[in-house]
Amino acid sequence: MMQKIYSDVLQFRGTHYDFGVRQGELLKDTVTLDNRKKQWKAKRPRFDVHPNEVKAAFDRFAPQIWEELLGLRDSLELPLEEVLLNFGGYRTEIVPSGCSIMTGDNFMVRNYDFHPQTYEGRFVLFQPADGGYALIGPSSRVTGRTDGINEKGLAVGHNFIHRKKPEDGFVCYVISRIVLETCATAEEAVDLLKEIPHRGSFSYSVYDKYGDSFVIDGSPRSVDVRRASACTNHFEIRQEENRNYLKDSHARLDAIQRSGHQTGAEAFRLFNDTGRGVFSKLYKSWAGTIHTSLYFPESLEVWLAIGGDQEPEVFDFSSWLKGDEVPHHRIFGEVDTDIVFAHMDGGVRIT
Repeated sequence: MMQKIYSDVLQFRGTHYDFGVRQGELLKDTVTLDNRKKQWKAKRPRFDVHPNEVKAAFDRFAPQIWEELLGLRDSLELPLEEVLLNFGGYRTEIVPSGCSIMTGDNFMVRNYDFHPQTYEGRFVLFQPADGGYALIGPSSRVTGRTDGINEKGLAVGHNFIHRKKPEDGFVCYVISRIVLETCATAEEAVDLLKEIPHRGSFSYSVYDKYGDSFVIDGSPRSVDVRRASACTNHFEIRQEENRNYLKDSHARLDAIQRSGHQTGAEAFRLFNDTGRGVFSKLYKSWAGTIHTSLYFPESLEVWLAIGGDQEPEVFDFSSWLKGDEVPHHRIFGEVDTDIVFAHMDGGVRIT
């Protein structure tokens, strides 16, 4: 069943606190916020969130994002603990997902594979006035990013590995946000990912305008770095960390590696076309492709398509950084599933 869906485009220039306030204004009285509240009424969290501990972690790695959380708190008029539970991304729950990433000659392409009831439908351009690099990309849990690129031409995306033995630390989507805001090169991203505490086990692909491409396999127990141009949902070095069933992950990686030399446009079609082995329709298994994104580090051009077999919307991030507004207010697409999306339906329970 083909379902028409959309993603809203949010453009903001200013301080992190004011950005948090603005996002809170947009979230008020929406099904996104209502579904978050329903989540915790239906399921008691299996973890504790202590504001002082979370603040100390953000103060060390990204103090401005803490200010954004305070702006959300004040705008939504919610207790800080509730804001951190929903949007803080520290010591919160990890849910399974898919995802595929490939880098090539001046591009990173990424399929975001997840469950529709987790999707926020927000594509964000943010230029901070109080420190940190400007960035563009789809959001996750408001403060996080599923993938993106910053003003320095550093692109990042993360891929799920497993949920076993989580420890205190940041979750994947906030780690990707911190990388984008604080790192100018792939080497700097590697250094950060070695230092930052990881809540769960994910691989992070980073690619910069100098052509450096790394996959960082991060878990609470170890961080391993390898030069690679493709990544799906398994570790290559510490294979003892992997899940037992990896047939789909290896199949997608093989499809990418067999494709040969690609331009950015060719790689986009490889990932977004539904019959070529990378795009996934496993929505009920938390691993169906929701969007395909393509980042060009040199030109800072960004392509985004929701669903498969789509033509992308194109964003000129370089012009936006100079003060131009992007003409898009909402991006439309189609996804082959009857599962409702969290930002479009009030009757879902997000996990």
